[in-house]
Amino acid sequence: MNAKENALRILRFDQPEKITQGPPVYTLSYHGCNHEPYGSELGDDHPVGAWWTDIWGTGWHKVHADVMGLPKICPLAEMDALKTYRFPDPDDERIIGRLDRMTAQFPGGDVFLGGSHRDTLWEKAYMLVGMENMMIYFHQEYAREVLHRIMDFQLGIARHYLRLGVEFVHLGDDLGSQGGLLLSPKILQEFFVPEYERLFQFYRQHGVLIGFHSCGRIEAALEMFIQLGVDVLNPLQATANNLETVRRKTQGKMALQGGISSGLIMAGPPERIEQEVRFRLWQLGREGGYFCAPDQGMPYPAAHLEALAKAVEQYGCYPLQPPV
Repeated sequence: MNAKENALRILRFDQPEKITQGPPVYTLSYHGCNHEPYGSELGDDHPVGAWWTDIWGTGWHKVHADVMGLPKICPLAEMDALKTYRFPDPDDERIIGRLDRMTAQFPGGDVFLGGSHRDTLWEKAYMLVGMENMMIYFHQEYAREVLHRIMDFQLGIARHYLRLGVEFVHLGDDLGSQGGLLLSPKILQEFFVPEYERLFQFYRQHGVLIGFHSCGRIEAALEMFIQLGVDVLNPLQATANNLETVRRKTQGKMALQGGISSGLIMAGPPERIEQEVRFRLWQLGREGGYFCAPDQGMPYPAAHLEALAKAVEQYGCYPLQPPV
């Protein structure tokens, strides 16, 4: 069984050979997906201290190494700005030109061809409007208009991904804080679900697998993710969620990825990381539907990442054994 088939069996809760850290995906990304400006390949990888403006007109400041910058200038902070604002065109060659070049490098074989919709809706909205402003504007038709226009762009990008043969897409919005959802279930259902559904339905109709990224405590949104058709949810933040509850609610319905505490991986020691991996493999993966991985992407010590990888490889083969 190759890596791709094994991943499909994990996603389907259908007797994989082993648990891995994630599906094997070669991911396409349009220009601007990672906050690049027009005319430059530098986005999140700008040097510390840099300021730049991305294709959406959001102004960024790079404050910390190895993480993305902070959105400091929001072009739609004032509602009047929408009258003259020009949303990026998903057919603009400056935005999509590199997709064919990236596809030409796709290795094929046992790897999915993927596509990225980073900052799918909520995050893109607050980067354009400002987080506090966006929360206030939910009382205005303005919020609906901004969200709808963002999703128009994402659907345009989705059509290009589908043209290139994408099989797996990465969507993402950080909807949770450490203590709960940033937005109420009512707001999510009224403003976001109809827009998400436009993109999800497009991909579902064409048999494309969907991964969704949301940090924080997202237990209250699990049913929404399942109804939308998420195939795998990450990063399953271990310190913010009751992982037993998450597994119980998603078993047989939605695969999970993550669950290994970023704090633990950062601090170590390797022996403790191994213990944690063994526990999570059994807790979340003994009936399938689990990719064992860090619950955040961070600049971890190499030895600690190696300990995690070795533990997943050693203890992630089916039939799983309970931790001792």
